[in-house]
Amino acid sequence: MLGEIIDFLLTLAKDWGYLGIIFLMFIESSFFPFPSEVVMIPAGYLAHQNELNFWLCLLCGTFGALLGALLNYYLCYFLGRKVVLKICKYFGVNEKKFTKFEEFFNKHGEISTFSGRLIPGLRQYISLPAGLARMDLKKFIFYTSLGAGIWCLILLILGYVLGKNEDLIKEYLHLVVIVCIVFTGIILAIYIYIQKRKDHASN
Repeated sequence: MLGEIIDFLLTLAKDWGYLGIIFLMFIESSFFPFPSEVVMIPAGYLAHQNELNFWLCLLCGTFGALLGALLNYYLCYFLGRKVVLKICKYFGVNEKKFTKFEEFFNKHGEISTFSGRLIPGLRQYISLPAGLARMDLKKFIFYTSLGAGIWCLILLILGYVLGKNEDLIKEYLHLVVIVCIVFTGIILAIYIYIQKRKDHASN
């Protein structure tokens, strides 16, 4: 099944090229349940085959992810929590999940739009509470692009190095997810420590 999906996406990426990567990552980064792994890993494989340029794939993947994140941001910014909840429930996001996203954002602050991009199950949705909080747009774009860019780079490298080897991709993707979660925890811990030092100094 996975092999058929990869073959389909490889064909799609060849036919649509970089616009296909942008479009698919836009879908992935919004509230639609669509994994970035099935976009960027095949793109990395095509880059290895010289069908696509590695760095343009990274740029397009990051840009597409940012567009999807901006959609979520502005949905909450303009429509509010109740309306967005009504929309998201059709895509598997109930009020309980939405509340968890809000709690993560409120606990960790603006940097969560960066760290959240590296956590499975949170990547697509961390933009929603940022929109509700009306986070500064420049900061939102910067943190989102940085986090999305790192994730896209990791997936591209996996595709470039491992190609179409499904077993190895599954194995290493699992390890990558663990490393990303640990890395995110370290970043958040440093951020919280710095904020506490600032608060202590101001008092």
